[in-house]
Amino acid sequence: MTESVVPAAASKVPAAASTLRVLSYLASQRGPVAASTLASALGLPRSTVYHLLAVLVEHGFVVHLPEERRYGLGVAAFELSSGFSRQQPLTRLGRPLVAHLVDGVGESAHLAVLHGRDVLYLVEERAPRRPSLVTDVGVRLPAHLTASGRAMLAALPPAQLRALFPDSAAFVTRTDAGPRRYSELRGILQRVRQDGYAAEDGEITAGLASVAVAVLDHTGWPAAGIAVTFPRESVTADRYSELAERIGRTAAELGRRIRGHARAD
Repeated sequence: MTESVVPAAASKVPAAASTLRVLSYLASQRGPVAASTLASALGLPRSTVYHLLAVLVEHGFVVHLPEERRYGLGVAAFELSSGFSRQQPLTRLGRPLVAHLVDGVGESAHLAVLHGRDVLYLVEERAPRRPSLVTDVGVRLPAHLTASGRAMLAALPPAQLRALFPDSAAFVTRTDAGPRRYSELRGILQRVRQDGYAAEDGEITAGLASVAVAVLDHTGWPAAGIAVTFPRESVTADRYSELAERIGRTAAELGRRIRGHARAD
């Protein structure tokens, strides 16, 4: 359901607030939508929605599909997304938070994003006297084997998840462990949703285990995953939930920061 409460600051510039709500709504949809759908979802008069769409179409942020009588995001909106990637805000915002997490738990940690069926590591902070990891910055690993990948995959809609793993050929292994078919992955991700965190034990590197929590954006989409990796003997399975709680606080703070709201301490 679309949030109908408008922040006090936004209410002082209603046209700007309405424009951003239109763009945010379009960005959260799986495809172009009708103007009437926009008006109904956002609680705006149709005339207002049509005026806003006309301006957005003129500037390239929205594209009109006349045959379908629908509207979708335009090239200018894509350029904003590209600018977001170029400026690396996740890396800049996430690095100090991950470093603080490492200081607190005494184990190595990293920040990763989904890239197709892989995770791409953006930040790695190694704890003192801890072993080197394969999760260096720029490395890609199969998402279904990593804790950070599983945390993010568990937050995807079922159709999106199935599209990423259409058959058994999508499942690769590193240490001869991990899911080999979609039904096995689905069971793992169900456990992730129940527990509130993801884990892997020896599926990336023998003798090392990881616990991870997803970073969610304002739509509930998994923007990133934060994981802590440790020698198996240093953190027993009965302490995973305690560790996940620490990671979860870091993930929640990064989620606030990517939405432009840092925690007030």
